[in-house]
Amino acid sequence: MELAGLEVRKLERCTSTNAVLLAEGKPGVLLVAQEQTAGRGRRGKRWYSAPGAGVTFSLSAEIAKPEAGLSVLAGVAAARALRALGARQVALKWPNDLLVEGAKLGGILVETRGRLAVFGFGINCRSDATLERRLKRPIAALDQFIAVEGSRVIECVAASLLEALAALRASGLEPLMREWEQMDAHAGQRLRVRLADGRVLSGLARGLDRDGGLRLETSQGLRAVYGGRILMRKKAA
Repeated sequence: MELAGLEVRKLERCTSTNAVLLAEGKPGVLLVAQEQTAGRGRRGKRWYSAPGAGVTFSLSAEIAKPEAGLSVLAGVAAARALRALGARQVALKWPNDLLVEGAKLGGILVETRGRLAVFGFGINCRSDATLERRLKRPIAALDQFIAVEGSRVIECVAASLLEALAALRASGLEPLMREWEQMDAHAGQRLRVRLADGRVLSGLARGLDRDGGLRLETSQGLRAVYGGRILMRKKAA
């Protein structure tokens, strides 16, 4: 696997590809791991993936300044790539999940340290009923929709991310946010979102605000949410 401008490295096993690249502090590295012993999602949650059942990788990049909305950018890049590979059902769940018809296909974790941004991806490639039973929620995998090698998935997502970063530098976040909204799995639906402080907010999903926060139309008007997770959804009447 070769990508112009990137140093590509592969490990049989590591704690977390994001943690390794953050510790190194070097931009322009694509790190792929066959197995992560301490894979992470948002807020320190564990990322579960059986060895060989999916791809886990991270890409480090230099950014001009800490940017709001980097998860939006990463989501658009991943969804673009997977749709181009033939998985046209892929949609985005705020703030960092890849879905297919409500089932989780993958997750994204973006972490920054100064001008270094590390974009971590975990994408299910092979169906795993054991994992679905363990997590007690629907899980999707690429082999349900397309036949593609994991290395090709990594290559396409990484290339798409580099393109999205170039677009960010050239045109800002706005065009990427509008593209994210076109792939929003919950557009127009009634959501319940648990906020960072534990409170639950309900409202209709109305896209993103200028900094990548989720806009909810509540009984008190539009509200932007920057930290939280969607608990459930119901279609609006």
